[in-house]
Amino acid sequence: MGLLNQLLTLPLAPVRGVGWVVQQVARAAEDQFYDPGPVMRELAELEEALESGRIDEETFDRREDELLERLEEIRRFRENPQ
Repeated sequence: MGLLNQLLTLPLAPVRGVGWVVQQVARAAEDQFYDPGPVMRELAELEEALESGRIDEETFDRREDELLERLEEIRRFRENPQ
């Protein structure tokens, strides 16, 4: 039955191949979007900017809150991936 099924569905092979490629691209994009590394680096750069006087405390606090929110979103996604 497996061989017969493969022969009958052979015309659909290109569609399945495209579907697989789309799935792989989506997975790679998701992995990149939910990578905490860039957010952690940005937090370190933000702290360095505050210490060097390039930004003020208010800017630091606002941006830090945004980045910490992003890290929380990443943590929630990694705990419960769709």
